[in-house]
Amino acid sequence: MLRGEVALVMATIVPFLMPHLFHALLTLALVVAFAPAHAQKPDPIPKPETYLCPHSDATAIDCYLDAVDHLYTMCRNVKSIEIIEFGYEKSDEGVNGAKTTYCIDKHGITLKRIYQSAMRQAGKNNAVVEALHSLHDYWSASLAGLKWVPGESDVQYKARTDEPYGIFRARAMLVRSALEVPKTPAAATAKSPAKSSAKAPATTKSAN
Repeated sequence: MLRGEVALVMATIVPFLMPHLFHALLTLALVVAFAPAHAQKPDPIPKPETYLCPHSDATAIDCYLDAVDHLYTMCRNVKSIEIIEFGYEKSDEGVNGAKTTYCIDKHGITLKRIYQSAMRQAGKNNAVVEALHSLHDYWSASLAGLKWVPGESDVQYKARTDEPYGIFRARAMLVRSALEVPKTPAAATAKSPAKSSAKAPATTKSAN
């Protein structure tokens, strides 16, 4: 008897509730579908320059000098992983060194863009231009030198690939020192000799 009464009540109430239940479910679905798009929007991926130069007051040359060290470290770490995985002897066989090659190509493009900005900042300061150019060439050669040289021991390889850090710092100091040298105007080097302010001695008239 009880089951029959429950069935009767359900048969009476459900048709009445169905329209309201449908609208409630539709509203909930819309909230779930559209709310996260705004509430959980991921942060934009920073540009390489922002990632390498987080300080807003850094100059283009500052960014370049920091990036040289940082990007070399990234590719050196990638090479270390390949060496751990394949061993020194096979770390460059076939595609075993592909990750390092990709790292060098990718970050070579990144650093070149920052390097060009640094050169624009250097302008006609030849000392800074030459120091930046020398550092950039050495950085490129250091990345090529991440390959293992046959016959090297583990200690020798790590010492050789650690050496560029000291040279990076030394050449960065040359760049900063060149920036601190005050510019001498071209006109200052071609000044005409100052006129003497001394008066010529008066000539005495001879007596007639």
